[in-house]
Amino acid sequence: MPPVMPRLQQVAKMVMSRKKVVVLLLLEATLSLLLHQGSQLSWSLRLLFPAVAPRCPASPTRPKHTAVAFVKTHKTAGTTVQNILFRFAERHNVTLALPRPSCEHQFCYPRNFSARFVHPATRPPRMLAGHLRFNRAELRRLLPNDTVYVTILREPAAMFESLFSYYNRYCPAFVRVPNGSLETFLRAPRAYYRPDERFAMYAHNTLAYDLGGDNERNARQEPAYLAGLIRDVEATFSLVMIAEYFDESLVLLRRLLAWDLDDVLYAELNVRSAASRLASLPEGLARAVRRWNALDAGLYAHFNASFWDRVARAGRECVQHEARQLREARERLLRRCFGPRPRLRPAAEIRNKQLQPWQPLGNVGIVGYDLPSRSPWGSPSRDECLKLAMPELRRPSFREQKGLSKITRSNCQEPNAMQTEGFREVGLKMKLVNPSGFRGYP
Repeated sequence: MPPVMPRLQQVAKMVMSRKKVVVLLLLEATLSLLLHQGSQLSWSLRLLFPAVAPRCPASPTRPKHTAVAFVKTHKTAGTTVQNILFRFAERHNVTLALPRPSCEHQFCYPRNFSARFVHPATRPPRMLAGHLRFNRAELRRLLPNDTVYVTILREPAAMFESLFSYYNRYCPAFVRVPNGSLETFLRAPRAYYRPDERFAMYAHNTLAYDLGGDNERNARQEPAYLAGLIRDVEATFSLVMIAEYFDESLVLLRRLLAWDLDDVLYAELNVRSAASRLASLPEGLARAVRRWNALDAGLYAHFNASFWDRVARAGRECVQHEARQLREARERLLRRCFGPRPRLRPAAEIRNKQLQPWQPLGNVGIVGYDLPSRSPWGSPSRDECLKLAMPELRRPSFREQKGLSKITRSNCQEPNAMQTEGFREVGLKMKLVNPSGFRGYP
């Protein structure tokens, strides 16, 4: 063998060795990235290399549960959950609590909830879904003994950015801030915040307030108070949903209530346009939000952890598989209702006035869906698609215009038997809220 050959073989071995090192480094970096994202390695690899669906236990065969109380918190995707429950109540002829006209579209929030805030014609209800300040004794006096209580939380920094943007012209603490700057507010929140003012609860520990807690308590100085509030929520609520994991939350809700997947399909509602929100808060601002809203931060940290414990007990792979099925079914429904490329549009581009979302004052744009001029072949009924994407404040006038709220004197001997949204309603003549006369949010 010529002397040059051994040298070439040595070089070739060195090149191959370096290639192996590079491949190993790339593999290590890929695995580290997958682990950093917080997913189990097996689940991450399954996303890259789809396999057979996991074996999941069949859902228990029991009747659909219809006694539900959804305590809607602020800026947490609660309007979308509320719409799911409204449509379920209509399809299954479930009596749904509505607020008295004097309470407008909320149950006289921010006052402590009272059964008196429910319209007499909707009592006794089996379902309630709306903004209210939680009052366990009053809700239990109103609702059946087998009622399942549900609420939803959102990561406090993202939630507070949304609150600050949405209520910038309504909450006095936010109105005082020069140039409407969130950063300026967080630098010295006590300079702008007055706890006794109207709508002050939007500026400090809003989750704690909505769930019946004292939002002025200091979670750092009084950890026992936060622990007690957590125990109270755990004692009442069968499910605390997490907005960041909305589809997984709906899977748990569906299983809890023995509902079908079709019962929890949805269209996003009350969503701000991309130009109206920050894609993400800088970490320094996020930490400042959590310091200022320490009760909310403590609530979220606890229930986010317990949420994933619950997912683990249900079977993480099974829940994620069902969440994928939910997303696929939802996309099919949106295309059937709103065309092959459904998208959220600014209110000015929505031709159907029943689907135009209410716009808060300031530089905040709320987007929504619009029905196409021609319904796609095989699409659901027009009313079904309308209700899927109908903003909360449009629903009462929709009932009036469609003639779906029939209240007849001949049936006044049954003042408590009333259903909504196309259900037969009987009782005293009621005045439904007209969004065109809305006096300002909230």
